[in-house]
Formats: sequence, C-alpha cells, structure tokens
Amino acid sequence: MQLDDAQTIVALTHCSDQYEHALAENRVEALDALFWQGPQTVRYGVGENLYGAEEIAAFRRNRTGGSPARTVLRRTITPIGTHAGVVSLEFRRIGSTRTGRQMQTWINTPDGWKILAAHVSIMAEQPETERPTL
Repeated sequence: MQLDDAQTIVALTHCSDQYEHALAENRVEALDALFWQGPQTVRYGVGENLYGAEEIAAFRRNRTGGSPARTVLRRTITPIGTHAGVVSLEFRRIGSTRTGRQMQTWINTPDGWKILAAHVSIMAEQPETERPTL
C-alpha cells in the first residue's frame, strides 16, 4: 500500500480546498455534493452525531448562518493507495483561542472523491495530562 501517491495528494488537496470554500460561503448544495450519498456516511460534529447523508444534509439546512468562520492552521493529507485518503486539519474559529480539529475520510468513486466519514471537535482548554485527577 502506498501512503504518498502524488496524484492522490493533488486530488485530495483540491477537494479539501473545495470543502473549505463551500463551508466558508455556506454553500449547502456544494457541501452535500462532497459527501457520499449513502446511509454509511457518518459525521461527528462538535455537538451532534449524524448518520447517513440525509441526516447530514438536514443538519446543514437547519444550522442558522452556517459554520462559524475559521482559519485553517495546519493540514495533513494522507492517501491510502489511490482510492482512499484522510484529510486532517487543525483550525481556529474566528474570535476563539481554542483549536479545532477535523478529520475526513475520502473515497474515490465513479462520481469523484467523496467524504465517507468526518469528525469535528474542539480541544479542551488544557490537555488531560495537566488536569487534576478525580
């Protein structure tokens, strides 16, 4: 298995850029099109767990104002051969000091690259190793 296929890195970089632009502009239809349209698709958000493309689409349509504006701090793209890959990024929401994280598993389908699984979280104020024990 090859974890650094150059063509896959280029394709996933383009897809990740498309996702970030659509997210920033709250283009719901474009975001929907980037997700695999099946019941297997999963998105764990900061405050919700969504199963299937229909739940994910409904969430986006019901979220007032779209996603909070953010700045990407770091992005890592890891191809898994030429048919799958993971895009991991750190971000900071505008006006916040906390770091957010997003991981997306992309699959290469006959209709192009699609997100099969996504996870978004905001880091705790301090690492678990620095918290007092209970």
